[in-house]
Amino acid sequence: MRHRKASLKLNRTTSHRIAMFRNMVTSLFKHERIRTTGAKAKELRRWADHLITLAKRGDLHARRQALAIIREKRVVHKLFEEANAKFGNTAGGYTRIVKLGRRAGDAAPMSLIELVVLETGEKKKSKKKSAKKGAAKSKAAASKKTGAEAKDKMKPQEKKAQKTAAKKKSEPQKKEETSEPKKTAKKKSETSKADTKPKTAPKSKSAAKKEKASQDKPEGDADKKAEKDGK
Repeated sequence: MRHRKASLKLNRTTSHRIAMFRNMVTSLFKHERIRTTGAKAKELRRWADHLITLAKRGDLHARRQALAIIREKRVVHKLFEEANAKFGNTAGGYTRIVKLGRRAGDAAPMSLIELVVLETGEKKKSKKKSAKKGAAKSKAAASKKTGAEAKDKMKPQEKKAQKTAAKKKSEPQKKEETSEPKKTAKKKSETSKADTKPKTAPKSKSAAKKEKASQDKPEGDADKKAEKDGK
């Protein structure tokens, strides 16, 4: 009868099975997650929980017991230094197994086993602060939306009043702008008048001959004509 034999044989000899789990538990604490079959992952959980309990105890005898299982000293020292900070005061539940489906080839059920690290107080505080900031931002955005909606729901009379007030403000500015170009136009017209003198139309040839003839006649003939006119 198979009493008090809780471990799985996994179709391996005792020495082969112990060596395999020693390698696997070393890789688990080194990389914090490994991918293996479902049966091996369930058996590896027992080894990992036992070693974390030794690390939380933290005395010399516990460290030597861990060194007898884990193959790398650096991994043991790292585990003992970070055990209380990572796993806290919880009793068990240090690992998580996630099923990944079946392996191509032999269709063996595959699983991912990883360490469950508890959050520290600082991380929780930072999360609370970020949540408060997010709530404040959402409130500000909501207030902006309500203000915009209130503006849209304004009565048409109020909108007309605002438009008329804006027009009144803009009218004196427009007048000032229009007066300046008028002044410049007047100055330009005055300068153009001063520069351009009126031109006389050229006289015809007959008119010029008559003027010359009147100038060539003696003054006596002009006096005689005047006397005749007087009689």
